[in-house]
Amino acid sequence: MARTEHFISHSPEDTFEIARKVAVRCSAGEIICLYGTLGAGKTHFVKGFASCFGISPDDVYSPTFVLIQEYQGRIPIYHFDAYRIESEQEAHQIGTEDYLYANGISIIEWPERIESLLPDQRINITIKATGEQQRNISVVYID
Repeated sequence: MARTEHFISHSPEDTFEIARKVAVRCSAGEIICLYGTLGAGKTHFVKGFASCFGISPDDVYSPTFVLIQEYQGRIPIYHFDAYRIESEQEAHQIGTEDYLYANGISIIEWPERIESLLPDQRINITIKATGEQQRNISVVYID
């Protein structure tokens, strides 16, 4: 069963606050899949999300070249960027599943690259640019 919420962000600050609204409902074990094109605001969303768990937004950055960033807050946040992962086998070899089933919250940018490794129960978030700063953000909670 799925439940969907829709938000409109008019600025990076709005996106940050929308992420905080989503984060307050999350707990350890959640898997968040972030869909969106380059520059849509996925990493900025993660900054807002992580701030709810006591993690400074200044410490959050795209893990494009390291693939996984770990942020220690009240609940650990595991921030993945699957954009450079060449295959699901590579994702498996770097221990992706160990993070997905750990006691933190996993947030994955470009989850479509590792789709078969992801559980059915998760939160899918799509960020779509509709203007220079405006974004439509769709949050689908899949039970």
